[in-house]
Amino acid sequence: MAKSGAPSRATSRGSDRSEQTRSSLIEAALWALKEHGYGGASARVIAERAGVNQGLVFYHFGSVVNLLLAALDNVSTERLRIYGSVTTGSKSPRELVDFAEDIFRNDLEAGYITVLAQMIAGASSTPGLGTEVAARIAPWREFARTAIETNLGGSPLSEVLPAADAAHAVVALYLGLEMLSHLDGESAPALALFDHAKRLAALLEAMSNPAIPKES
Repeated sequence: MAKSGAPSRATSRGSDRSEQTRSSLIEAALWALKEHGYGGASARVIAERAGVNQGLVFYHFGSVVNLLLAALDNVSTERLRIYGSVTTGSKSPRELVDFAEDIFRNDLEAGYITVLAQMIAGASSTPGLGTEVAARIAPWREFARTAIETNLGGSPLSEVLPAADAAHAVVALYLGLEMLSHLDGESAPALALFDHAKRLAALLEAMSNPAIPKES
């Protein structure tokens, strides 16, 4: 006769294996998007990379598209967690630009924007995918808005450009820079813009904190 605790322990081990399989499939989906693009990220390619039967793609996610969206969610959640803690510590516009440059370099090296770019490309041929991808970009606009308000609130720029509009422009520019750098295989032009942004940030700081005139 089996002990009363046995079924729950067996379920737990099965659950662990399921989570392992899901994680392996998500990692494989990210690899497939980077290496083969949206059109080449098939259930067969992903399953072979993960070392599992391709039927498990549909068992765990229902469809290849859902798996690819889960992979995008995985990347986005982790990046927001890491970068959110970093930008919270910024104390000036110049530090914020420094952090943005670090994020750009890291994303370019890791291929994260390639993943997003491939999902955007896939939206043209997959009904409903565009709405799902747009929903996953929205948290990044909110992230940018919060960072801008925290570091540029009260500056002359905030008086003429609302933080929400600035955040939309920053995210659009950032995605464009990443995609162009990926296509050109050259990041120098984008990095040069960060140098210009640092000088602009220094100017904004100077305008926001003018030197107090000395008493005669």
